[in-house]
This record gives sequence, C-alpha cells and structure tokens, in this order.
Amino acid sequence: MKFKELGLDDRLLEGIEAIGFSEATPVQEQAIPTILAGKDIIASAQTGTGKTAAFLLPVIHQILQKEPDHQIKALIIVPTRELAVQIDQQMEGLSYFTSVSSTAVYGGGDGQSFSREKSALTQGADVIIGTPGRLIAHLNLGYVKVSELQCLVLDEADRMLDMGFNDDLMKIISFLPKKRQNLLFSATMPNKIRDLAKKILHEPDEINIAISKPAERVAQAAFILYDNQKIPLAKFILQAKELQSVIIFCSTKSSAKQLSRELKALDFSVEDIHSDLDQTEREHVLRDFRNKKLKILVATDILSRGIDIEDIELVINYDVPNDGEDYIHRIGRTARAASKGVAFTFVNPKEQDKFYAIEQLLEQSIPKGKIPASIGEGPAYSPRTKSRGNKKKFYKKKRN
Repeated sequence: MKFKELGLDDRLLEGIEAIGFSEATPVQEQAIPTILAGKDIIASAQTGTGKTAAFLLPVIHQILQKEPDHQIKALIIVPTRELAVQIDQQMEGLSYFTSVSSTAVYGGGDGQSFSREKSALTQGADVIIGTPGRLIAHLNLGYVKVSELQCLVLDEADRMLDMGFNDDLMKIISFLPKKRQNLLFSATMPNKIRDLAKKILHEPDEINIAISKPAERVAQAAFILYDNQKIPLAKFILQAKELQSVIIFCSTKSSAKQLSRELKALDFSVEDIHSDLDQTEREHVLRDFRNKKLKILVATDILSRGIDIEDIELVINYDVPNDGEDYIHRIGRTARAASKGVAFTFVNPKEQDKFYAIEQLLEQSIPKGKIPASIGEGPAYSPRTKSRGNKKKFYKKKRN
C-alpha cells in the first residue's frame, strides 16, 4: 500500500517522500489506520519492520489536525537513551515540513541538558520521547504540562519490563490524563506484557507482524563448547578473515570487558559498550563503530534492540540470550536491508536447554559448527527433553 492511500496529512507525505519512503510496511499498513481511528493497539513487531514510523506518522497527523497551543500532545516512553535519540531523529525527518516539535529526554547528561529538557517540557514541545527514570525526575518537580496529552506510546515494552521499569511506568501513567489513546509496541508477548496491557489499554486492537523467524539472508551456526573455549574460538573466527563490522553480544558486563581486553591484546580494532560507560563515552563508541572507525563492538544487550546500524557482517552471540526471542533481535543486527550476514552462537553445557528452546521457537535445527582441533573437543549437544515444546504463541489482529 502506498503512504498516500493512508489518509495522512499532505505535509507528512512531503516528509515521507523526502526520506525516500513510498510503500508502507505490513506493520505500518495495519497500525496507521487503526491509530488514526483513535483506537488503542497492542502490537508485536521486531526491529527493522518499520514500527517506529507506524506510530510516529499517525501521531504527527493527529497533532496537525489541532491548533498549536504549546502543550505536550504525545509521550513516547522507551527503555534506553539510544532508542530515544533514534526515534527523535526519525521524528525530525518525518515532521520536517510541519510545525510539530519534539524533544528527547534521557539521563546521563549534565546539568545543562536537564535545563534544556525542562525548558521543552514547560514551554510545551508537541512530542516528548523519554526514558522512564528521567521522565519521573521531571514529573516529580511539577512543571511538566501533560493536561492536554492525547497519546501515550510504550515502545519496546517487553524490554522495559525486563529492565525493571514496571513501577516507573505505572508512576508516569499516574500523572497523565485518564482519557487518552494508548499504543503499546513489544517485540514479544509474554504474560507480563498482557498484564500491563490490561492495566493501561482500552479495548485494544491487536497487531502481530511475524517475529519468530530471522531474515533468510542470515547464515546461522552454533558452536557447542565449554566456557574456557569461548575466548579462543572468538579469536580464531576473527583472525580467519578480516571483517569491517562485527558485533559480539555478551550477557554480562564482566564477560564483555574480559573479551574486549583479550581482543585488544591481539591488536584488534575493538571496544566494549555497556551500562558502566557514561552517555558521552557510549555515543563516542557508537559513532566510531557506525562510521567504520571501529571494527568490532563487544556489547551487552543494550544494543540488541533499538540501535539502527547498517552493514553488520557478523554477529556473535558469545552467550546464549536469556529470552529466546532476544536471539532474533541480536542476529537481526546483520542482514539488514538487502545485505547478507552471518550469526554464530556459542553454547556451553548450561546453555544447551536455552538454545534448544530457540531452535523450537524457530522451528528449525540450527547447523552446528565444528570447533578447530587446536581449541580441543567440545561437549556433545544433548539438551534435556523437558525443555522441548517451547513454541511461540501467535497473536492475530482483533477484527471487529
């Protein structure tokens, strides 16, 4: 479907055309008319499906239909500062030919950034994109104008709950007008998301864009090994071929730091990124990686969603993700757009059940790679049968 068929404001269509968009993605085609109709939605869609524009476009359209009054019209809550910045940048592009304004509000900055945020919140930017902690800091001080709020968007809702933001979300919602539109976007639909939806959504339509299959262009393989073989195998893979853009995901800060140190000792172009770095340091590392000044990024799950970095040649899951569907998002960093990519996963004996659950989720057996003889024999792949049958439930859009 063409964007011009969706009934969007002509000024928005100019921005869409300037960016180079023409055809709506499936999530945009389903979500935009529903949001324009004023309904609440609960949507399941992964990174790379166009979900950000799926809520930004109708939100901007609705704001354009009213006279400007210097009041906050929409609040978008996200789990990380990186995602807040990314959405704000996309907002700027889409609304370029309109008068709609936006501000990103997140922690990690200095006193001056807090003052700039306060100014936007008191003078009334149309759209506020923020992280839970920073939003609460401003709301508690009593100057945030939310009485005219029309729409609340929770993006990456499952990630926010995983990060322990449930109480923060409910506190933010307690400040907002009870009459409003609510849009909840989540990559996965566990029971805790359903519980959250029941608390804040009113008779929502459901939208599901298939998220349990990685892109076919991703060549996947798993290596069954012991913990002490992970670093040697990572070194072997990275030394075998010179790659320009690699992300290695670790489950903990300590393993990310250790692996980064080991690779630096071999003169690899590598940095690690995790929550111990301040905002300036994280932005510097990401900028260097995005600009190809840095070839290897060792990261915790902070980057598995919400960061738009193209042309990743190889993703290595140094640890098996705790949530099976996080695997999809990690390897989704490669094979973006029309490119191809490779994803390797290191599986130790304790992680075999989790990895088998991923295979069940994908409904396929992921090929097992052979460990080089110099690294030694790995264990057999023998996940316990009790972990089997972990199938994903699919949710279809509710039809009236």
